[in-house]
Amino acid sequence: MPTSAFDVKTTRRSLMRALLDARSAYGAKRVAIVDADGRTLTYDQIVLGAFALGSALKRFTQKGERVGVLLPTGAGVMVTFFALHAYGRVPAMLNFTSGVANLRVAAKTAPFTKVITARQFIEIGKLDDLVAGLKDHVEIIYLEDVRAKLSIGDKLSGALGQRMPWMVAAKPKPDAPGVILFTSGTEGTPKGVVLSHANVVANVEQVRAHVELRENDVVFNPLPTFHCFGLTGGALLPLFTGMKAVLHPSPLQFKIIPKRIRETGSTILFATDTFLSQYARAGDQGDLNNLRFTVCGAERVREETRQLVRKKYNIDVLEGYGATEASPVLAVNQPEANRHGTVGKLLPGIESRLDPVEGIAEGGRLVVRGPNVMTGYIFADNPGVVVAPTDGWHDTGDVVTLDADGFVAIRGRLKRFAKIGGEMVSLAVVENVASALWPDNMHAAVSVPDPRKGEQIVLVTDCADANRQDMIGWAQSHGVPELAVPRKVIHSDGVPVLGTGKIDYAMVTRLATASSEVADAAA
Repeated sequence: MPTSAFDVKTTRRSLMRALLDARSAYGAKRVAIVDADGRTLTYDQIVLGAFALGSALKRFTQKGERVGVLLPTGAGVMVTFFALHAYGRVPAMLNFTSGVANLRVAAKTAPFTKVITARQFIEIGKLDDLVAGLKDHVEIIYLEDVRAKLSIGDKLSGALGQRMPWMVAAKPKPDAPGVILFTSGTEGTPKGVVLSHANVVANVEQVRAHVELRENDVVFNPLPTFHCFGLTGGALLPLFTGMKAVLHPSPLQFKIIPKRIRETGSTILFATDTFLSQYARAGDQGDLNNLRFTVCGAERVREETRQLVRKKYNIDVLEGYGATEASPVLAVNQPEANRHGTVGKLLPGIESRLDPVEGIAEGGRLVVRGPNVMTGYIFADNPGVVVAPTDGWHDTGDVVTLDADGFVAIRGRLKRFAKIGGEMVSLAVVENVASALWPDNMHAAVSVPDPRKGEQIVLVTDCADANRQDMIGWAQSHGVPELAVPRKVIHSDGVPVLGTGKIDYAMVTRLATASSEVADAAA
């Protein structure tokens, strides 16, 4: 059962205050983070490092300044995150897989003029061109250089902050900006999302009240901290609740991660369906058996993935649902109430309503409000200006159904519906048909303009055997409308994926559009 009832009063804290409270509650010498190289950090070491590094970073930044953070998941990014908070700076977490153009947009949008990174990370990640493309727009601050020049004063600040943090730490209001993230850009230009301290702390407390977490649990997190799922769920949640966090710098190391999960005795895994299926296939028998459960979000969990991990490792998949704008978790299944085909019940403290959508008879557009819902957006055409959600309500853009027990089923994003001959067709259903036929492959459905029917559906797949006729046959035998069969099937060496693990539908649409234009020209 959940470990505590949700009390919104407990959320009225800064992120640094939440870390210090966890240190007091669980022990200063308790190991809180295990890094990729096996190095461990206790709560005391995290706090000491944050105040010392933060003192040095004060020389480069101003109080209240927004500062870009370009680092992989690991101890370094978390110490940097709290170092900025220790003295009142606001981290803007940057997606290093999004390319120079998107990072320049992020710098203009937030806005920020400085980016913290590490030479070792740039070298290993082969990101020299990325940094070169940013240098004319922002100042690059390398952690190695900062640490090499730590003064006696910085070290004393670290020691003082560790022992008497109230004397040196910034004291931001709970509703002040705590972090800036950027929407994944699956369907367009990313927007800045401003989350307050209270937003993020609230989401941690909501999850704590909703899902049974144990102090002896070990959370394995390979997800990037530039994505809210990886930051809040995979890093801050364990830090604030006394669980050990095993951090891994890349979710793409499919053979290494299962072995590391076994070696570290991890009991909870945060992943996406795409990544989990790869870990399950690449791992040896027993690698994942110590997991109590794995939590998957960011994309739909396929039944094939559930069956694979259940058969090979005897573990449950808890599917959840969230949005960057909600810090991010909105709903998640529970070990004792895990209803497949749904994303579980909404977390405590979240209000919701379903707005009707023309052409969709069942369900509606989910709109939510709660203590975890963002302060607001920052748009590229109005840099630095935070646009708050009207009356605190956030339109998720997702079409969902709610059953009598409160379980939420996602029918798809409203943008992920095609209008064919006046009827609304879920592109998620199209992908489900393809996945049922070819479960070992990736499939992405998009809609492109059609001169006769308004839109047509195109499936991009990495399965060489995928074809329209087999999909028609499956649809007919399973009661799926033939409109859910794509007009065209495009074979590709790989389906484009973002660094977050989500399918890059913007790129898929470009592939589909280009193929359609070539076909039309040939005709």
